[in-house]
Amino acid sequence: QVQLVESGGDLVQPGGSLRLSCAASGSIGGVATMAWYRQAPGKERELVAITTGHTTGDATTTYADSVKGRFTISRDNNKNTVYLQMNSLKPEDTAVYYCNVNLFVGNGWRKYWGQGTQVNVSS
Repeated sequence: QVQLVESGGDLVQPGGSLRLSCAASGSIGGVATMAWYRQAPGKERELVAITTGHTTGDATTTYADSVKGRFTISRDNNKNTVYLQMNSLKPEDTAVYYCNVNLFVGNGWRKYWGQGTQVNVSS
């Protein structure tokens, strides 16, 4: 059984920082694309950042325009963990943040979602 556990969500003032974590555990044979999405109240879930590739050398990252220069996605392949460092947070960053990870489980690749972690940016 595979499990994704997220942590790091909190209430923070505008301009503050948070670091989200998402750790995958279970019978995992490989990890490929790792991504963060978010969903604000009344809005559709949107891609925030994505990192592809398994090794540090061939990994590429892509960010939503709204977070470029403020957020950084990174991964620890030894721990099957993806992080999202969020700096200069704005009220419009308030949302539930979900990780989405492409894992090799059993005999094939499958995408798994984390349970979500709430980020509130407010003074």
